[in-house]
This record gives sequence, C-alpha cells and structure tokens, in this order.
Amino acid sequence: MSLFKKDITEEKKRARVKNRRVHLANERTFLAWIRTSLGIMAFGFIIEKFLISPLGDEAIGLRQISGKCNCLSYFGLFLIFLGAAAAILSTYRFLKTEKEIAEDTFRPSVAPDVLLALLLGSIGVLMLIYLIMTV
Repeated sequence: MSLFKKDITEEKKRARVKNRRVHLANERTFLAWIRTSLGIMAFGFIIEKFLISPLGDEAIGLRQISGKCNCLSYFGLFLIFLGAAAAILSTYRFLKTEKEIAEDTFRPSVAPDVLLALLLGSIGVLMLIYLIMTV
C-alpha cells in the first residue's frame, strides 16, 4: 500500500480519463493569463523605472514634457497592480473551474471574464488619456 495512492473506483478513473483534455485546456488558459499578467507587470516596471528615473542631468518621461506631474510613474504602478490583479483573478478562476470540472458541475460564468476585460481595457483608456495630455 502506497502512502500517496487513493482508492479510486473504476467510474472515477473513467471520468478522469474522459475529462483529461478539459483539464489540460483549463491549465493552458491559466498559463496564458499568467503570461499576460507577467507581461503587464513587466511593462509597468519598465515605465516606472526606466522612463521616469533620472539619466544624468535629464529625466525622460512626463515630468520633462509637462513639468507638472509625474503621471507616467503612477501609470507604471497601476500596470503593476493590474498585472497582479489579473494573476490573482486568473488563479481563482483556474481553481474554481478545475473543481467544477472534477465534480462534473461546470457552468461557464461571465463575471470573471468581464472583470478581466475591464481591467485590461483600462490600460488602453489610460494610455489614450496620457497621449492626449502630452500632445
């Protein structure tokens, strides 16, 4: 008797094999969202650290252009927060879907998808506002 072996009935074994492709598709979707959130956080980090920090005597970024505020720095921080929120939300979604697939009670839900779309759509809106302010 193995320490990690569980008593699995034949019915559960067949259900596992039957749902294997669905579980793998769920995992691929989760990993795609994790890559997306890492990309968003990296973009925010680059904006925060490399477009705002002083380079010798001159600083590049919004402060040099407008001389009024450091809005681009806040945008970089917002992107880092947005990437972290997308990672947390996608992890929740993955675990919830994985449980529902295992219990054969999966029902697609729209709310997390809409929330992720709103979070990511806010990037475009903020970039548009930034471009309008700097022209």
